[in-house]
Amino acid sequence: MRYAVVFGIIGSMMLSACSDTPPKLRDLYDPYAGPEEFAISPNLELEMPQDLASLPTPTPGGNNLTDPNPKGDAIALLGGDPNRVTTSRSGASDGALWTYATRFGFDPNIRETVSEEDRRFRLIQGRFSQIKLFRVDRYNQIYRRQTLDAKKEVQRWRERGVSTPSMPAN
Repeated sequence: MRYAVVFGIIGSMMLSACSDTPPKLRDLYDPYAGPEEFAISPNLELEMPQDLASLPTPTPGGNNLTDPNPKGDAIALLGGDPNRVTTSRSGASDGALWTYATRFGFDPNIRETVSEEDRRFRLIQGRFSQIKLFRVDRYNQIYRRQTLDAKKEVQRWRERGVSTPSMPAN
């Protein structure tokens, strides 16, 4: 009887290892799965157009009837001038900033590079993170050595005489 239980457990673990689902970093799930009331916040009141064929083609991050200038609105909200929005990736007045930031060169594929490096890091750090009997979030286990303890860090800077106004002393 014991052998049957042991072989059953080993067999189920081996079978679960054959899954072809891609590994996930975080187990983000909504246990309530209800509607998200704040996912859409239109600037103008929604109204039905006279002719549905006259609606523009949806473009992610582009203009629409209720939000004609999303980037300009965001810039104005943050205190900037919405009239200075350009179609290029950076404004004309950002030349000096761009020159300084790229003085040592830059990698146009940085997102792909970091993604690949992070995938390799997670593979090494989380060797056994795919073995799950229950829904577990392994993010904090994998990145625990890269996490800062805010209180210790503030204390370290205060001991050196640096002012930390964003975190008042208790």
